[in-house]
Amino acid sequence: MAIHVVLYQPEIPANTANIALTCAATDTALHLIRPLGFSTDEKMIKQAGLDFWQLINITYYDSLDDFFSKNQGAFYYIETFGEKTHSAFDFSDVSKEHYFMFGKETTGLPKDLLEKNEDHFLRIPMSNHVRSLNLSNTAAILVYEALRQQGYPHLK
Repeated sequence: MAIHVVLYQPEIPANTANIALTCAATDTALHLIRPLGFSTDEKMIKQAGLDFWQLINITYYDSLDDFFSKNQGAFYYIETFGEKTHSAFDFSDVSKEHYFMFGKETTGLPKDLLEKNEDHFLRIPMSNHVRSLNLSNTAAILVYEALRQQGYPHLK
């Protein structure tokens, strides 16, 4: 697996469900860092009609430290104030693990994490008319940009 979506303490179940569907459709790994703002137990998944949930390569973590202790690769932090656009980065190396990390919908990523990683901020270009794109839309744009650069491996 060369592409990963990491959600730090996601709060909105619909965003996570839409991102999970993108991950299932693209064989992209999904990483969820607790606490979550919703339940992913089997009963809730069935009630939500997420019949693709079992198709997702999903891993749960109890903290950022837990996540970083178990994963290595290139980490990219998605922020509206990033200097570089998503297309300025090279995701073409399929032998490298690429992690796209998104923060909480309300507060984003922790400030101390951001202060240490400014050179790996990326953003999606957009007009000044909106504050940001929906989290699931942004994740889909990034996953498909990385897959495009890699020649859409394993996808038909």
